[in-house]
Amino acid sequence: MRSSNPVFSRRGFSRDNGYAGFNTAPQAGGNPYAQAPTNPHAANPYATNPYATNPYAQQDTQYGAPQAPARGAVMTMDDVVSRTAITLGTVAIAAVLAWTLLPVSSGSYGLAVGSALVAFVLAMIQSFKAKPVPALIIGYAAFEGVFLGVISEMYNERWSGAPFQAVLGTLAVSGATLFAYKQRWVRVTARYARIGMTIAIAFVLVTMVNLLVVAFGGADGGGLRSFGPLGFAVGVLAILIGCFFLTLDFKQIEDGITYGAPREESWLAAFGLTMSLVWIYLEMLRLVAILQGDD
Repeated sequence: MRSSNPVFSRRGFSRDNGYAGFNTAPQAGGNPYAQAPTNPHAANPYATNPYATNPYAQQDTQYGAPQAPARGAVMTMDDVVSRTAITLGTVAIAAVLAWTLLPVSSGSYGLAVGSALVAFVLAMIQSFKAKPVPALIIGYAAFEGVFLGVISEMYNERWSGAPFQAVLGTLAVSGATLFAYKQRWVRVTARYARIGMTIAIAFVLVTMVNLLVVAFGGADGGGLRSFGPLGFAVGVLAILIGCFFLTLDFKQIEDGITYGAPREESWLAAFGLTMSLVWIYLEMLRLVAILQGDD
């Protein structure tokens, strides 16, 4: 199982060459997980399907027919919950330490940028690994936590209470997304994934162009990412994209448990969930700041 999101790694379940495991039915005695040819994607976490065949079913040496996969060490919901708790706990601890120990200054801002870059690199390395590496995932969480701690402290200095409100908003949004998914109000299908990824990729590309335009003085106040009504609308769209990422995470976890993914895949599930939640939190932080204005 491939996970992650804001950094857009390869991910997805696939059965019978279906798209990310959507709209396909399981075969009797078969397991949907196998490594398919992958392509590097600069901005697409869900486009590649590494599980088009079954590496876990042993081949019968006499008849060449796949046998039922061993069920000894398969992923369970407890595995996903525990790994996610470890990963998010690392993010939270690092964020609290950064907030407490680092005063708001140009130096701490530089440290935040550096931590974000290191977290990005670690996430990309993990994304192109054939198997999850817990050290990489926890390292990503630690550096991401430092970044979030410094940025949150900076926001709190200007918009008092914004980080706390952003945490509550993130919990509310993610909880509502999970509820909608469990009620099947949101159905993760191949068409849903394609449309959502098209929007997500377009959003990232436009955001990058906007950043370059702002950097070279071509737009005042942040352009599309300003702290005005336009910035608010773009922020809402970004949060909806984060919710889209979460629904794909939920689908992967559900498929992994149903079809017997290896227990180690729970680390990738935690990785993806963490990145989705970080994405939503950062966008929620901007929205809270916009709503507070200059007060």
